[in-house]
Amino acid sequence: MGVSPRVFFPSRFGIGLLALLALLPAAFAATNAPGASEPAHSESIDTVPGMPPVLNPKNLYSETATGHLRAAVRRDLPRVYVPNIRSDDVYVIDPATMKVVDRFQVGLSPQHIVPSYDLRTLWVANNAEGTNDGSLTPIDPRTGKPGKAIAVDDPYNIYFTPDGASAIIVAEAHRRLDFRDPRTLALQYSIAAPKCDGINHADFSIDGRYAIFTCEFNGSVVKIDLVHKSVAGYLVLTMPRTRFREIPGAHALDRTAREPFTGRHGMPQDIRIAPDGKRFYVADMDADGVHVLDGDAFREVGFIRTGLGTHGLYPSRNGRFLYVTNRGSHRIHGPRHGAGGVTVIDFSSGKVVAQWPIPGGGSPDMGNVSADGSALWLSGRFDDVVYRFDTVTGAVRQIRVGMEPHGLTVWPQPGRYCLGHTGNLR
Repeated sequence: MGVSPRVFFPSRFGIGLLALLALLPAAFAATNAPGASEPAHSESIDTVPGMPPVLNPKNLYSETATGHLRAAVRRDLPRVYVPNIRSDDVYVIDPATMKVVDRFQVGLSPQHIVPSYDLRTLWVANNAEGTNDGSLTPIDPRTGKPGKAIAVDDPYNIYFTPDGASAIIVAEAHRRLDFRDPRTLALQYSIAAPKCDGINHADFSIDGRYAIFTCEFNGSVVKIDLVHKSVAGYLVLTMPRTRFREIPGAHALDRTAREPFTGRHGMPQDIRIAPDGKRFYVADMDADGVHVLDGDAFREVGFIRTGLGTHGLYPSRNGRFLYVTNRGSHRIHGPRHGAGGVTVIDFSSGKVVAQWPIPGGGSPDMGNVSADGSALWLSGRFDDVVYRFDTVTGAVRQIRVGMEPHGLTVWPQPGRYCLGHTGNLR
């Protein structure tokens, strides 16, 4: 049957025109993926007590769609907040003008800027690498101004339990999760994960009963039972036989240049759950792709090759696509202007439907999608810039910021509550 061009080129699907012309089957599958505009379904998810209900079990991101800004955030300043690890400061960008409009000092080694569960505070996680001087700096999103920092042990990242009862401080250096009061930050209890070296990023099951955290330095993930407050198990990720070869001085990725993977294990980074809650996607910087996990069974079921130095994962506003950042290097401290870019995966088919390179090279790391879905904002980790990708064309603009930008957040964002990181909203 005939297909209208509107099916292939909707205004905010986030796929470049040329990529779709070359990949029509994948694009057609994407148009039939569950969308944010679908009505609530009769099927229900039995969630943990206190967790908001899952309104659409086929798309747990349904309430993060364009137009779903809560009244509580509508008066917040539209800003992009950028933590810079080596200059110990935060740059504030006005997305309308693409200009830096503010800058302020925070604690040592700010890693991520994390919206609170109730969306009323943005927390700067200053983990003070190699010292005991970690802290959290609150930012008022109404004014964009910081408050007084609060001393907290090794806050590399922050998450929140799905019922909102606890903030989870990821104490990476201690291989430990500290559960704290989400407002006062008083310690409630801790869960040790001794076999998770480099515990850092996480996402949560659709019912809120467990979380899966990545273990960056030993190539595995750990499953945390949130009901029984314990470690449920570890899973070592299976590495592909080959990966992309990092070519010194190359600004673009040569996809024909491969090398055998000879390391002992991978380097998992970000993790995100699929819209239907049945799969988790794990970015692996050493594997150059995304591991696909069955979270309930806790086993690996697939792998998707994306680009060099796969790092961050962000769902599109309609829940149809996963934006994957490729940092352009296998190294923790990579070169400037590397072969970085963004890969777009169709959630429904698991296929790559677009590749967005950075002209002249780059190092896209962490960030998020704008409230209207038109832009993907990412830090340029090795290049001291921020990238704004147009999610229709893949075109890139850059803004100069501080030294080694990392987990930036875009604010405000649609959604009912935040589970942490740079804005894992639902």
